Amino acid sequence: MEELKQNVLYIGEGTLVTLILLLGGLFIGTLLGTLMALLRYQGIMKPIINGFISLMRGTPVILQLSFIYFAVPALIGIKANILVAGLLTFGLNSSAYIAEILRSGIEHLPKGQFEAAKTLQIPGFYLWKDIVLPQVVKNIFPAFINEMIALLKETALIATIGGMDVMRRAQSVAAEQFTYFVPLCIAGCFYYGMVLLIEFLGKKMEQRRLYASN
Repeated sequence: MEELKQNVLYIGEGTLVTLILLLGGLFIGTLLGTLMALLRYQGIMKPIINGFISLMRGTPVILQLSFIYFAVPALIGIKANILVAGLLTFGLNSSAYIAEILRSGIEHLPKGQFEAAKTLQIPGFYLWKDIVLPQVVKNIFPAFINEMIALLKETALIATIGGMDVMRRAQSVAAEQFTYFVPLCIAGCFYYGMVLLIEFLGKKMEQRRLYASN
């Protein structure tokens, strides 16, 4: 029983790395994804943005992570940092999906709103900040939560380059104790618990939004 407790505590310490990768990657992804969605809608650098999104969605995340951690540092002659490589990889990958989610949300808005804003000569910055994006965020919120959950599970790939997250710590315990069942079950419980927490917070935010709008 004491060994089980120690295993849970040791593996659980990896949630800090997992959450840093999740929140950091989501922050980078949201910023870049929003920027790409806005630029692409206005026809600015559209071929480049489309190519980037296609590349990120069309290649495995583990390949992207390996490229950023192993290939890029070797090309530019710097020492790779596991956490930085993870944040960049998950942020760039997530940005492609968030850009597509936002594109869908923007395209589903009534075209009359843009025409009315043009007639009223509303500046583009305020049009997007006060009219378009608030509606888009409301419409895409469930898809954004799904992307957040997907990103959480993808962070486990950091274990392949030595990141001491939940998965890596579970593998370490398994190798030391020559048993995989219990450590992997513990890791699974941590991941599942974090997914349930995200779903719970997402539903609470959705309920609060619906209550505020009524």
